[in-house]
Amino acid sequence: MAVSTAALAADLEPYRRELTGYCYRMLGSGFEAEDAVQETLVRAWRHAGDFEGRSSVRSWLYKIATNVCIDMSRQVQRRARPMEMGPSSPPDETMLGPPLGEAVWVTPIADDRAGGAYGDPAELAEYRESIRLAFVTALQHLPPRQRAALILCEVLRWSAAEAAELLATTVAAVNSALQRARATLAAAPGPPPSGPLDEVEPELLSRYVDAFERYDIDALVGLLHEDAVQSMPPFALWLQGAEHIGAWMVQPEPSHCRGSRLVATSANGCPAFGQYRVDPDGGYAPWALQVLEISGGKIVEMAIFLSFLDPERLFPAFGLPLHLDA
Repeated sequence: MAVSTAALAADLEPYRRELTGYCYRMLGSGFEAEDAVQETLVRAWRHAGDFEGRSSVRSWLYKIATNVCIDMSRQVQRRARPMEMGPSSPPDETMLGPPLGEAVWVTPIADDRAGGAYGDPAELAEYRESIRLAFVTALQHLPPRQRAALILCEVLRWSAAEAAELLATTVAAVNSALQRARATLAAAPGPPPSGPLDEVEPELLSRYVDAFERYDIDALVGLLHEDAVQSMPPFALWLQGAEHIGAWMVQPEPSHCRGSRLVATSANGCPAFGQYRVDPDGGYAPWALQVLEISGGKIVEMAIFLSFLDPERLFPAFGLPLHLDA
Protein backbone atom coordinates (compact mmCIF):
# COMPACT_ATOMS: atom_id res chain seq x y z
CA MET A 1 0.00 0.00 0.00
CA ALA A 2 1.35 3.43 -0.90
CA VAL A 3 2.61 5.57 1.95
CA SER A 4 0.74 8.87 2.39
CA THR A 5 2.50 11.99 1.16
CA ALA A 6 2.24 13.72 4.54
CA ALA A 7 3.62 10.73 6.45
CA LEU A 8 6.54 10.28 4.08
CA ALA A 9 7.38 13.99 3.92
CA ALA A 10 7.71 14.01 7.71
CA ASP A 11 10.29 11.24 7.43
CA LEU A 12 12.54 12.98 4.90
CA GLU A 13 14.09 15.92 6.75
CA PRO A 14 16.20 13.84 9.18
CA TYR A 15 18.16 12.51 6.18
CA ARG A 16 19.22 15.96 4.94
CA ARG A 17 22.63 16.02 6.62
CA GLU A 18 23.83 12.57 5.55
CA LEU A 19 22.49 13.15 2.02
CA THR A 20 24.42 16.43 1.93
CA GLY A 21 27.62 14.58 2.82
CA TYR A 22 26.95 12.04 0.08
CA CYS A 23 26.14 14.65 -2.56
CA TYR A 24 29.18 16.70 -1.54
CA ARG A 25 31.51 13.79 -2.16
CA MET A 26 29.75 13.20 -5.49
CA LEU A 27 29.93 16.82 -6.67
CA GLY A 28 32.90 18.45 -4.90
CA SER A 29 30.99 21.62 -4.01
CA GLY A 30 29.24 22.47 -0.78
CA PHE A 31 26.81 24.77 -2.58
CA GLU A 32 26.00 22.22 -5.30
CA ALA A 33 25.56 19.51 -2.66
CA GLU A 34 22.92 21.54 -0.86
CA ASP A 35 21.18 22.28 -4.15
CA ALA A 36 21.24 18.55 -5.01
CA VAL A 37 19.76 17.58 -1.65
CA GLN A 38 17.01 20.14 -2.00
CA GLU A 39 16.19 18.76 -5.45
CA THR A 40 16.26 15.22 -4.01
CA LEU A 41 13.75 16.12 -1.32
CA VAL A 42 11.54 17.99 -3.77
CA ARG A 43 11.46 14.94 -6.06
CA ALA A 44 10.73 12.69 -3.09
CA TRP A 45 7.88 14.91 -1.88
CA ARG A 46 6.51 15.12 -5.42
CA HIS A 47 6.51 11.34 -5.85
CA ALA A 48 5.74 10.36 -2.27
CA GLY A 49 2.50 8.72 -3.34
CA ASP A 50 4.45 6.34 -5.61
CA PHE A 51 6.63 5.02 -2.75
CA GLU A 52 5.33 1.57 -1.88
CA GLY A 53 7.64 0.81 1.03
CA ARG A 54 9.37 -2.16 -0.62
CA SER A 55 12.74 -0.56 0.19
CA SER A 56 13.66 1.69 3.07
CA VAL A 57 13.05 5.44 2.86
CA ARG A 58 16.81 5.91 3.24
CA SER A 59 17.78 3.74 0.25
CA TRP A 60 14.99 5.33 -1.84
CA LEU A 61 16.34 8.81 -1.06
CA TYR A 62 19.90 7.76 -1.89
CA LYS A 63 18.71 6.44 -5.25
CA ILE A 64 17.05 9.77 -6.02
CA ALA A 65 20.13 11.69 -4.81
CA THR A 66 22.42 9.57 -6.97
CA ASN A 67 20.34 10.30 -10.06
CA VAL A 68 20.29 14.01 -9.23
CA CYS A 69 24.09 14.08 -8.81
CA ILE A 70 24.67 12.15 -12.04
CA ASP A 71 22.42 14.60 -13.88
CA MET A 72 24.31 17.55 -12.38
CA SER A 73 27.68 15.99 -13.23
CA ARG A 74 26.77 16.01 -16.91
CA GLN A 75 26.26 19.77 -16.84
CA VAL A 76 29.54 20.94 -15.31
CA GLN A 77 33.26 20.39 -15.74
CA ARG A 78 35.21 18.33 -13.24
CA ARG A 79 36.16 20.39 -10.21
CA ALA A 80 39.79 20.46 -9.08
CA ARG A 81 42.25 22.03 -6.68
CA PRO A 82 45.23 24.19 -7.64
CA MET A 83 47.64 21.32 -6.92
CA GLU A 84 46.20 19.43 -9.90
CA MET A 85 46.56 22.31 -12.32
CA GLY A 86 50.31 22.67 -12.42
CA PRO A 87 53.50 22.66 -10.35
CA SER A 88 53.97 24.73 -7.21
CA SER A 89 55.07 28.33 -7.66
CA PRO A 90 57.84 30.41 -6.11
CA PRO A 91 56.52 32.97 -3.61
CA ASP A 92 56.19 35.76 -6.15
CA GLU A 93 52.85 37.58 -6.36
CA THR A 94 53.53 38.63 -9.97
CA MET A 95 52.89 34.97 -10.87
CA LEU A 96 49.44 34.94 -9.26
CA GLY A 97 47.51 35.00 -12.53
CA PRO A 98 43.82 35.76 -13.01
CA PRO A 99 41.10 34.42 -10.71
CA LEU A 100 39.06 31.55 -12.14
CA GLY A 101 35.35 30.94 -11.70
CA GLU A 102 33.88 29.18 -8.67
CA ALA A 103 32.78 26.24 -10.84
CA VAL A 104 36.45 25.32 -11.45
CA TRP A 105 37.21 24.48 -7.83
CA VAL A 106 36.50 21.83 -5.27
CA THR A 107 35.11 23.96 -2.47
CA PRO A 108 34.71 23.23 1.25
CA ILE A 109 31.67 22.26 3.27
CA ALA A 110 30.78 22.96 6.89
CA ASP A 111 30.92 19.88 9.12
CA ASP A 112 27.58 20.67 10.74
CA ARG A 113 25.98 20.35 7.29
CA ALA A 114 27.66 17.15 6.14
CA GLY A 115 28.65 15.09 9.17
CA GLY A 116 26.82 13.31 11.92
CA ALA A 117 27.29 13.52 15.68
CA TYR A 118 30.07 10.96 16.08
CA GLY A 119 30.43 9.73 19.64
CA ASP A 120 32.91 7.02 18.63
CA PRO A 121 36.41 8.45 17.99
CA ALA A 122 37.02 5.80 15.32
CA GLU A 123 33.86 6.86 13.45
CA LEU A 124 34.89 10.51 13.70
CA ALA A 125 38.36 9.74 12.34
CA GLU A 126 36.82 7.78 9.46
CA TYR A 127 34.48 10.67 8.65
CA ARG A 128 37.34 13.18 8.68
CA GLU A 129 39.45 11.12 6.28
CA SER A 130 36.48 10.54 3.95
CA ILE A 131 35.72 14.23 3.52
CA ARG A 132 39.25 15.65 3.26
CA LEU A 133 39.64 18.04 0.38
CA ALA A 134 42.27 15.83 -1.28
CA PHE A 135 40.01 12.76 -1.15
CA VAL A 136 36.96 14.62 -2.44
CA THR A 137 39.11 16.03 -5.25
CA ALA A 138 40.38 12.57 -6.18
CA LEU A 139 36.79 11.31 -6.34
CA GLN A 140 36.06 13.83 -9.09
CA HIS A 141 38.36 11.85 -11.42
CA LEU A 142 35.91 8.94 -11.40
CA PRO A 143 32.94 8.56 -13.73
CA PRO A 144 29.79 9.35 -11.73
CA ARG A 145 28.55 5.77 -11.37
CA GLN A 146 32.00 4.55 -10.25
CA ARG A 147 32.12 7.47 -7.85
CA ALA A 148 28.73 6.51 -6.42
CA ALA A 149 29.76 2.85 -6.03
CA LEU A 150 32.96 3.78 -4.21
CA ILE A 151 31.27 6.23 -1.85
CA LEU A 152 28.42 3.84 -1.08
CA CYS A 153 30.62 0.81 -0.46
CA GLU A 154 33.84 2.24 0.98
CA VAL A 155 32.66 5.39 2.74
CA LEU A 156 29.09 4.59 3.76
CA ARG A 157 29.74 0.83 4.13
CA TRP A 158 26.87 -0.38 1.99
CA SER A 159 27.19 -3.93 0.74
CA ALA A 160 27.88 -4.54 -2.94
CA ALA A 161 24.39 -6.04 -3.19
CA GLU A 162 22.79 -2.89 -1.72
CA ALA A 163 24.82 -0.65 -4.06
CA ALA A 164 23.91 -2.84 -7.04
CA GLU A 165 20.22 -2.51 -6.26
CA LEU A 166 20.49 1.26 -5.94
CA LEU A 167 22.48 1.58 -9.19
CA ALA A 168 20.23 -0.91 -11.02
CA THR A 169 23.15 -3.18 -11.89
CA THR A 170 24.76 -6.43 -10.74
CA VAL A 171 27.03 -7.22 -7.82
CA ALA A 172 29.75 -8.23 -10.29
CA ALA A 173 29.45 -4.86 -12.03
CA VAL A 174 29.73 -3.02 -8.71
CA ASN A 175 32.84 -5.01 -7.72
CA SER A 176 34.38 -4.29 -11.13
CA ALA A 177 33.57 -0.58 -10.75
CA LEU A 178 35.24 -0.57 -7.33
CA GLN A 179 38.42 -2.13 -8.75
CA ARG A 180 38.62 0.45 -11.53
CA ALA A 181 37.85 3.28 -9.11
CA ARG A 182 40.64 2.27 -6.72
CA ALA A 183 43.13 2.12 -9.61
CA THR A 184 42.10 5.58 -10.80
CA LEU A 185 42.41 7.07 -7.32
CA ALA A 186 45.89 5.59 -6.92
CA ALA A 187 46.99 7.33 -10.13
CA ALA A 188 45.22 10.66 -9.50
CA PRO A 189 47.46 13.73 -10.06
CA GLY A 190 48.53 16.16 -7.40
CA PRO A 191 50.58 15.62 -4.24
CA PRO A 192 49.47 12.62 -2.18
CA PRO A 193 47.59 13.40 1.03
CA SER A 194 49.73 13.80 4.12
CA GLY A 195 49.45 11.35 6.99
CA PRO A 196 46.32 10.76 9.04
CA LEU A 197 44.75 13.88 10.48
CA ASP A 198 45.47 14.66 14.12
CA GLU A 199 42.77 15.27 16.65
CA VAL A 200 42.23 18.99 16.99
CA GLU A 201 44.73 20.46 19.45
CA PRO A 202 43.33 23.66 20.98
CA GLU A 203 46.78 24.81 22.05
CA LEU A 204 48.17 24.57 18.51
CA LEU A 205 45.17 26.42 17.10
CA SER A 206 45.51 29.11 19.75
CA ARG A 207 49.15 29.60 18.78
CA TYR A 208 48.14 29.78 15.11
CA VAL A 209 45.49 32.43 15.75
CA ASP A 210 47.91 34.45 17.88
CA ALA A 211 50.68 34.28 15.26
CA PHE A 212 48.36 35.13 12.36
CA GLU A 213 46.60 38.02 14.06
CA ARG A 214 49.95 39.51 15.14
CA TYR A 215 51.27 38.68 11.66
CA ASP A 216 54.33 37.12 13.26
CA ILE A 217 55.61 35.23 10.23
CA ASP A 218 58.45 33.49 12.07
CA ALA A 219 56.02 32.14 14.66
CA LEU A 220 53.58 31.11 11.94
CA VAL A 221 56.22 29.30 9.88
CA GLY A 222 57.28 27.47 13.05
CA LEU A 223 53.81 25.86 13.18
CA LEU A 224 54.05 24.53 9.60
CA HIS A 225 55.47 21.25 8.40
CA GLU A 226 58.55 21.87 6.28
CA ASP A 227 56.67 20.59 3.19
CA ALA A 228 53.38 22.32 4.01
CA VAL A 229 51.14 23.33 1.12
CA GLN A 230 49.12 26.53 0.70
CA SER A 231 46.48 27.04 -1.99
CA MET A 232 44.27 30.07 -2.63
CA PRO A 233 41.26 29.46 -4.90
CA PRO A 234 40.10 31.18 -7.08
CA PHE A 235 43.78 31.48 -8.10
CA ALA A 236 45.61 28.51 -9.60
CA LEU A 237 48.91 29.42 -7.92
CA TRP A 238 49.92 27.24 -4.98
CA LEU A 239 52.96 27.08 -2.73
CA GLN A 240 54.89 24.24 -1.15
CA GLY A 241 57.28 24.55 1.76
CA ALA A 242 57.07 26.47 5.01
CA GLU A 243 59.77 28.92 3.92
CA HIS A 244 57.94 29.69 0.65
CA ILE A 245 54.67 30.24 2.51
CA GLY A 246 56.40 32.63 4.91
CA ALA A 247 58.03 34.51 2.04
CA TRP A 248 54.67 34.77 0.26
CA MET A 249 52.97 36.33 3.25
CA VAL A 250 55.32 39.33 3.24
CA GLN A 251 54.80 40.09 -0.46
CA PRO A 252 53.09 43.47 -0.91
CA GLU A 253 49.55 42.26 -1.59
CA PRO A 254 49.47 39.37 0.92
CA SER A 255 50.85 41.79 3.52
CA HIS A 256 47.44 43.49 3.48
CA CYS A 257 46.36 40.57 5.67
CA ARG A 258 48.29 42.19 8.51
CA GLY A 259 45.83 43.13 11.23
CA SER A 260 43.27 40.48 10.26
CA ARG A 261 40.96 38.78 12.75
CA LEU A 262 40.13 35.07 12.74
CA VAL A 263 36.82 33.48 13.79
CA ALA A 264 36.78 29.72 14.38
CA THR A 265 34.56 27.27 12.51
CA SER A 266 35.12 23.81 10.97
CA ALA A 267 35.17 22.43 7.45
CA ASN A 268 35.87 19.07 5.83
CA GLY A 269 36.67 17.45 9.16
CA CYS A 270 39.30 20.09 9.92
CA PRO A 271 39.63 23.25 11.98
CA ALA A 272 38.83 26.32 9.92
CA PHE A 273 38.72 30.06 10.37
CA GLY A 274 36.91 32.93 8.78
CA GLN A 275 39.54 35.56 8.06
CA TYR A 276 38.44 39.20 8.21
CA ARG A 277 40.66 41.98 6.91
CA VAL A 278 40.50 45.58 8.08
CA ASP A 279 37.55 47.35 6.45
CA PRO A 280 38.37 50.95 5.43
CA ASP A 281 34.81 51.87 6.41
CA GLY A 282 35.28 50.45 9.91
CA GLY A 283 35.51 47.05 11.53
CA TYR A 284 36.53 43.99 9.55
CA ALA A 285 35.24 42.56 6.26
CA PRO A 286 35.26 38.91 5.12
CA TRP A 287 38.34 37.97 3.17
CA ALA A 288 38.89 34.19 3.23
CA LEU A 289 37.90 30.87 4.71
CA GLN A 290 41.03 29.09 5.93
CA VAL A 291 40.91 25.28 6.22
CA LEU A 292 43.86 23.77 8.10
CA GLU A 293 44.99 20.16 7.93
CA ILE A 294 47.13 19.08 10.87
CA SER A 295 49.17 15.89 10.93
CA GLY A 296 52.10 14.89 13.10
CA GLY A 297 51.66 17.95 15.29
CA LYS A 298 52.21 20.40 12.43
CA ILE A 299 50.04 22.23 9.92
CA VAL A 300 50.50 20.36 6.65
CA GLU A 301 48.02 22.25 4.50
CA MET A 302 46.43 25.70 4.43
CA ALA A 303 43.55 25.77 1.94
CA ILE A 304 42.52 29.41 1.74
CA PHE A 305 39.26 30.05 -0.11
CA LEU A 306 39.01 33.74 -0.85
CA SER A 307 35.63 35.23 -0.09
CA PHE A 308 35.00 36.48 -3.62
CA LEU A 309 34.54 32.86 -4.74
CA ASP A 310 30.91 33.38 -3.70
CA PRO A 311 30.66 36.40 -1.39
CA GLU A 312 26.98 36.07 -0.53
CA ARG A 313 27.13 32.37 0.41
CA LEU A 314 30.62 31.42 1.56
CA PHE A 315 30.74 32.92 5.05
CA PRO A 316 27.06 32.34 5.97
CA ALA A 317 27.44 28.67 4.95
CA PHE A 318 29.94 28.29 7.80
CA GLY A 319 27.95 30.22 10.37
CA LEU A 320 30.22 33.24 10.00
CA PRO A 321 29.03 36.87 10.10
CA LEU A 322 29.42 39.15 7.10
CA HIS A 323 31.10 41.86 9.16
CA LEU A 324 32.95 42.23 12.45
CA ASP A 325 32.84 45.35 14.54
CA ALA A 326 36.09 47.01 15.48
